[in-house]
Amino acid sequence: MIPELGLLALIAAFWTALAQGVLPLLGVRRQRPEWIALARPACALQTLFTVIAFACLTWAFIADDFSVAYVTRHSHDALPLIYKIGAVWGGHEGSLLLWVLELAGWSLALAVVSARHSPRRIALPAALAARVLGVLGLLSAGFTAFILLTSNPFLRLLPAAESGRDLNPLLQDPGLVFHPPMLYMGYVGFAVAYAFAMAVLMDEDSRSPSLQQAWADWARPWTLAAWLFLTLGIGLGAWWAYNELGWGGWWFWDPVENASFMPWLAGTALLHSLAATNKRGQFPRWSLFLAIVCFSLSLLGTFLVRSGILSSVHAFATDPKRGIFILGFLATVIGSSTLLFLARAPRNEEDAKPVALLSREAMLLLNNLLLLAACASVLLGTLYPLALDVLGIGKISVGPPYFNAVFVPLILPICLLMGPGFLARWGHNEAARLLRQLTLPLGLCLPAALLLPLAWSSWHLGASLGLFAALWIAATHLQQIILRLSQGQRPGRPWWGMQLAHLGLALCVAGITVVKTYETEDDIKLVPGQFVQVGGLPLHFLGVSAVDGPNYQAQRGDFLLGEQRRIQPEKRQYPSSAMPMTEAAIDSTPLRDIYVSLGEAVGDDGAWTLRVYYKPLIGWLWAGALCMALGALLAASGGRRKP
Repeated sequence: MIPELGLLALIAAFWTALAQGVLPLLGVRRQRPEWIALARPACALQTLFTVIAFACLTWAFIADDFSVAYVTRHSHDALPLIYKIGAVWGGHEGSLLLWVLELAGWSLALAVVSARHSPRRIALPAALAARVLGVLGLLSAGFTAFILLTSNPFLRLLPAAESGRDLNPLLQDPGLVFHPPMLYMGYVGFAVAYAFAMAVLMDEDSRSPSLQQAWADWARPWTLAAWLFLTLGIGLGAWWAYNELGWGGWWFWDPVENASFMPWLAGTALLHSLAATNKRGQFPRWSLFLAIVCFSLSLLGTFLVRSGILSSVHAFATDPKRGIFILGFLATVIGSSTLLFLARAPRNEEDAKPVALLSREAMLLLNNLLLLAACASVLLGTLYPLALDVLGIGKISVGPPYFNAVFVPLILPICLLMGPGFLARWGHNEAARLLRQLTLPLGLCLPAALLLPLAWSSWHLGASLGLFAALWIAATHLQQIILRLSQGQRPGRPWWGMQLAHLGLALCVAGITVVKTYETEDDIKLVPGQFVQVGGLPLHFLGVSAVDGPNYQAQRGDFLLGEQRRIQPEKRQYPSSAMPMTEAAIDSTPLRDIYVSLGEAVGDDGAWTLRVYYKPLIGWLWAGALCMALGALLAASGGRRKP
């Protein structure tokens, strides 16, 4: 009965979302205040119905209701509770329902916050709020229709199965419980910026400079929040791959990894463009365009994962009808918004004003262009092999060599621009002043970048360049922080958030540079009692023992690293899915990881094969991603200014 209740709630959510999308937009057009006023109540009601549907599906997993086909495919009665909950979005149908739930949540949050007045925030005008919520309602209706027509998670299985097929063991990890919700929060969050852009373009006064600056001010905190979640989602995904897959990697330029990275790059460009539009009235069309691009790339990621065009642990759908539906929805959203942009994008005097070369606006624009070029390089490398395959021309593989050769040279100048771009003022700067400010960071960073690689095994030009970029970002920002504090200034939370996010990027750049240059990998064979040197420490092999988990059996290795640290990698076998898994053991310090992956038993003397990695500074990647997310949180919490 509960699954049927969930299905009824989902049907009700569709019709409510459709009403939320159609009636307020018509109300604004026909000047019907009673229809405009429906936007917020409809949004709340649609969210309630979606929550009920999601709760019903979650209960079916917790209760081991194997009369539900989706539960049977993705759960098992021996599955731990946390993974039963994670299994709700462990497959195609449930992940789409999670998408709709989070979109409803974003819409409701906007409906509540936009109606409030406070000393730092003004309420959205009723007509603009109705348009924004109307666009979000239409998006919700589209995705809910997709679930109901092609991906119903509540379908019954008659007769009911005795047990389930189990959740993919790759997904039975804490990282995968939190990674998809975080990632989808980022994807879906960019729908708010998209809805704001569409609402502005629908307005008859869309060319008004005051409206352009106002929409940037309203949209920026929501864009920051979406960027925060997407950053955490990508970071969690990389951490999961590093910890769970047993191959020591954290990023492989997989098409689905790229599908999340492209909106992140476009979202980073959008954040900086919104700052220029908000503060100076510059680049209004560019900001609107980036809002459309950002959400379009999020939809593209959805198409790649759910169309069946990819084979990946991330990819769910295999039914071509689903791919056709998503492709049609993608074409409708992108096509309609592009046409509206071309017809109504604002053109005003600010667009015609020249931008001084030595100004923050000019450097933000150059930063944007480089970010979009980097995004385009990833898009080309992701879609080109797929296009050739679909057209029957042939199969090619585009992997790390392409992306490293094309993407990295575009990211380096972005990092180098962050120093002068942050120190430059709005409007115009004197070259002499800017050079004086950059002299000290340059004098400190250049020799440090030349000498630091010698702290590891050898000197490499690439390592020196990457470390210079990281040090350059850190030095220019720390210089400005010290200057502000010494002058007695008290910058607000958005300013501190920007510092923290940029310093987080410096940590990521340093970590990526060092680990990619100086990591080592060894495949070895040891018998109990033998040891091997890893990162200057002896790794003693003590033996292997059998252990039982809640829904698996495992062979657990026992190792002593140095004097006291015990590490225990495992080889697991899941009987329900007959799938083996490798659980690596990692000893982490702020300066390095020692990573041990258990291979296979060989011979009769208790020998096992091992893969051992030494990874310097890899922890700085996770620390940097966390700093960037915390910086976005600080910046978003500053609120919008009341005019």
